[in-house]
Amino acid sequence: MKAFITGGGGFLGSAIARILVARGDDVVSYSRNRHAELEAIGVRCVQGDVADFDAVLAAMRGAEIVFHTAAKAGVWGPRHEYEHVNVDGTRAVMRAAVDTRVRGVVHTSSPSVCFDGNDHVLARNNLPHASRFLCDYPRTKAEAERVALLTNRANDVAVCALRPHLVFGPGDPHLLPRIVARARAGKLAIVGEGTNQVSLTYIENAAHAHVDAADRLDPHASHAGHAYFIAQEEPVVLWTWIASLLERLDIEPPHKRVSERTAYRAGALAESVWRLIGRRTEPPMTRFVALQLARTHTYDMTPAKRDFGYVERVNMADATARTIKALALQPIVAFSGGLGGTGAPASHERE
Repeated sequence: MKAFITGGGGFLGSAIARILVARGDDVVSYSRNRHAELEAIGVRCVQGDVADFDAVLAAMRGAEIVFHTAAKAGVWGPRHEYEHVNVDGTRAVMRAAVDTRVRGVVHTSSPSVCFDGNDHVLARNNLPHASRFLCDYPRTKAEAERVALLTNRANDVAVCALRPHLVFGPGDPHLLPRIVARARAGKLAIVGEGTNQVSLTYIENAAHAHVDAADRLDPHASHAGHAYFIAQEEPVVLWTWIASLLERLDIEPPHKRVSERTAYRAGALAESVWRLIGRRTEPPMTRFVALQLARTHTYDMTPAKRDFGYVERVNMADATARTIKALALQPIVAFSGGLGGTGAPASHERE
């Protein structure tokens, strides 16, 4: 298969690239930066802006399948940057896919497009988009998902969207390293009752889900035109899981508790102050992150298994063990900000 990956140097994009190369596929990565580690395994790297249609079109020519993973993630930053990368970038990629008549596009979306602040228990694909959004990331990703799925069957190009939730594992540049750094600094507190369940996604499973979807994607496939949640089949009690992970890293787990209401109000205040003084760095708390840390959000994998044969390769116990081993080998990083990585699917900037 000749594959084209936007954001190929990111946490998820590079994992997809490694799977494809290992099985003998021809891979082109398109991202802002050059990635020597991809070139070393045989990936052809093209640098460019994901919203530059002409550049994307030129780089995409000859591809059979497209993985659109590039995105600006995180919970804070200039609105125009989220619009440019997530919305304009998706429009450019989809237009190029139609013009080059690729077989299919697997668009990386996010469960945050449906997150309305309420508990979601074993949610399926019929969960609607939220009616309001607490930050620009989920708002622009919801628009990007709409753009992508509306492209389905244009010029016989099949499109599906995957929503991996809280991707973690070795190589994670933000999510767990932020939590570990904050815990080491004694700045981590349990938000809410501490009993909320959450589905996470091990990086290898997230990448394989994309490949599984791509391998079976054509205009008549069951998953063409639809969006799917992707996560571990086994949810975890979030704060119990975090405590266990920290203890195995010889780090004191959090004991202080902050109510959901207090955290939400603190987030609202921090956002107002940050906007007033024009700070670009992430606030220590935001409304979106407060609700993400306090609420239950778990997802049912039945639709993905049924419609495109998704198989979980690494169970939660093994995924956690592998991640702890990788974290133990990482250099200690000083705590330097908020927990926005907990609200993002993979990293603060996937490219």
